[in-house]
Amino acid sequence: MRYTDDGPMGYYFDEVEIGQRFVTRGRTITESDLVQFAALTGDYNPMHTNAEYMKTHPMGQRIAHGMLTLSYAVGQIYQIGFMERTVIAFRGLEMKFSLPVFIGDTLHSVISIVEKKEARRLGGGTITAEVKIINQDGKTVQSGTMTLILASKPEEEA
Repeated sequence: MRYTDDGPMGYYFDEVEIGQRFVTRGRTITESDLVQFAALTGDYNPMHTNAEYMKTHPMGQRIAHGMLTLSYAVGQIYQIGFMERTVIAFRGLEMKFSLPVFIGDTLHSVISIVEKKEARRLGGGTITAEVKIINQDGKTVQSGTMTLILASKPEEEA
């Protein structure tokens, strides 16, 4: 990320390289996160909201919503700034949920650019990134790919 007179600026499509890797900061999942996400989405599944029920469940304790974990990862990825004011659209996402996330787990995300395709009619091109959401033990809890459309560098900057 770089800074201009207008503030932070991410990478343009032209500047992103296959193999480029970004790592986010960590974030600890709290009980409040589960309660607020359940209220926001209406997903009150007892796996997320009922501690007594989960004592007899194979997981043994409440788990974070898979979509909560994914949503936080998307936010973490945005915060690193590589797409600040250069992203045109979120194009696609495919994820595998591998391990449960518990209250108290600390997660960070790693993305690696694996593909680029120019799309001039869209004003830039698509990038596909491998995404891994990793817990405090170094274990991948979710993994997959996301595809974004990034703007091309304006002519006056090229």
